[in-house]
Amino acid sequence: MNINLRPIQKSDNAALAIIIRNCFHDFGVKNTQGTVYTDSTTDNLYQLFQTPKSYLWVAELENELVGCCGIFPTENLPENCTELVKFYISNKGRGKGVGRKLLAETIEKAKEFGYSQIYLESIPEFSTAVSIYEKQGFRHLEKPLGNSGHDGCDIWMLKEM
Repeated sequence: MNINLRPIQKSDNAALAIIIRNCFHDFGVKNTQGTVYTDSTTDNLYQLFQTPKSYLWVAELENELVGCCGIFPTENLPENCTELVKFYISNKGRGKGVGRKLLAETIEKAKEFGYSQIYLESIPEFSTAVSIYEKQGFRHLEKPLGNSGHDGCDIWMLKEM
C-alpha cells in the first residue's frame, strides 16, 4: 500500500467533507448537532487551514483521497496548546496504517510549530479513535478547553509533548 501524505489543496474541499460526514454514518452517530458534521467550516477546509499555525494533512491511498488530520489554534486554549482536528479516515483507508501515519505526522507538525500540548474533542461513537488517542498518550479531561464551538462532543483529551 502506498500511503501519500500532503498538505490540503483547495480542490480537496468537497471530497473531504464527504469523507468526514460519511464517518458519522459509518459509526452510527445519531446526534450530529454541535459536531463537525454540522459545522459550516467542514465544507471549506482549505480556507480554514490558511489560519497561521494550523495545518491539515491529507492522505491518499493508491492516488485516492482517504482521510485527513490536522491541528488548529482554537480560540481560548492555553498558551502553546493546539487542537487536533478533522481526523477522519474513509472506509477504504481504515485498517491500512493511514490513521497511524496521519496522527504521527500531525503530532510532529505540532512540535514543529512550537506547541507543547495537543487537545482534542470526540464522541463515544468514535471509541476506536479514542483508544488510539489513549495509546498515543492522550489523557482524559473532566471538561472542555478552549472554544471549538462543538458542544455536541463530550470526550475531551490532552497530550503533553
